[in-house]
Amino acid sequence: MSNTGSDPDAVLLHLCSRAEWDHLDRVGHRTPPGFEVDGFVHLSTSSQVHLPANRLFAGRTDLVLLHLDPARLGAEVRWEPGVQSDPESMRFPHLYGPLPAAAVVEVTDYRPGADGVFPPVA
Repeated sequence: MSNTGSDPDAVLLHLCSRAEWDHLDRVGHRTPPGFEVDGFVHLSTSSQVHLPANRLFAGRTDLVLLHLDPARLGAEVRWEPGVQSDPESMRFPHLYGPLPAAAVVEVTDYRPGADGVFPPVA
């Protein structure tokens, strides 16, 4: 599975708290903090989700991974660079619209290891 450029076979994931997932499930869509500024929802692939998890949520134990069906997203997904500390060739999927609850096909807990570090997802 490639994580550079557009990868139509990549499993797309969205990282959020259990409470945020519960809210999304109730209201039917998610526009996370920063959506108004960025204009997109941050997504990841299984091989890269640990990077934003460790950067933004180190040690948290209330996170879940929303596994998404790309055909149900209802808006454009663009593969774009992450932050400067990410590998230069790595591109992250960004959803240019709200994240619909209907696109979520599975929800899994995402916990850090004993050292507080999130591992890559197999």
